[in-house]
Amino acid sequence: MRTIQLGTSTLQVPVIAVGCMRINRLDKREAEQFIRAALEEGANFFDHADIYGGGACEELFADAIGMNAEIRSTMILQSKVGIRKGMYDFSKEHILSSVDGILKRLKTDYLDVLLLHRPDALVEPEEVAEAFDRLHASGKVRWFGVSNHKPLQIELLRRYVRQPIVANQLQLSITNATMISQGINVNMENDLAVDRDGSVLDYCRLHDITIQPWSPFQYGFFEGVFLDNPKFPELNRKLDEIAANHGVSKTTIAIAWLLRHPAKMQPVIGTMNLDRLRDCCKASDVWLSREEWYEIYRAAGNVLP
Repeated sequence: MRTIQLGTSTLQVPVIAVGCMRINRLDKREAEQFIRAALEEGANFFDHADIYGGGACEELFADAIGMNAEIRSTMILQSKVGIRKGMYDFSKEHILSSVDGILKRLKTDYLDVLLLHRPDALVEPEEVAEAFDRLHASGKVRWFGVSNHKPLQIELLRRYVRQPIVANQLQLSITNATMISQGINVNMENDLAVDRDGSVLDYCRLHDITIQPWSPFQYGFFEGVFLDNPKFPELNRKLDEIAANHGVSKTTIAIAWLLRHPAKMQPVIGTMNLDRLRDCCKASDVWLSREEWYEIYRAAGNVLP
């Protein structure tokens, strides 16, 4: 598995992150099989969140793999905090207590990476900074990042937080590529020219913050996947064509499309299917040409100005 540096951290991480939001759909034996298959592929970066399954996903993950110091040393663990029922909460108390819960469920002493899950309108960055300082000093968290944050929200945190922000997890796929499209449609009066995220793609590149695309096969928010979807006939034909040329599946090509971007992203795949997991991992070895990348972009319905 090809690796990249995660932001400005000292972590060398696989270009594919394994999302564990749906792992509680598996039984313990299936979960162990899945985790070990990911490790065999070199996909040893696992993404969690305290809200996934109400904590059940983290518990199952640790139980299934029989978490111990030796196994822990073979993987990189990331989790997220800040979403509560009916609200968001970046208070110092909630961040600290949430991390303690995560560590207990994952049966580990530390997280490699902690992300703030979704922006809290009532965030007091001084409290976040104090929580990060405590977590870092205690060794409970080694690196920090955010998820679904705009540039100025990150800037507000960076004014107070002493640790670098190394990652920003954002929704991005071939069909949900507004952060790319608004950079192409500069000075245009069409809908694709609307800057919906404060030029977060360029911002993250400028500040060496690794973008982690989530839901890389989804269209809309959670409306479904675009692969083999009759709503996207042209896109699927193009993916089939390019996949055949490379001798891989179109699942592989959809991930390779994200990896081809020079921002050096780390897609978070959410599949619990072993074959799709392996297909996603194969994208590490596929390099799309500029022509192929733009052909896929246009096939998704994007028109170049």
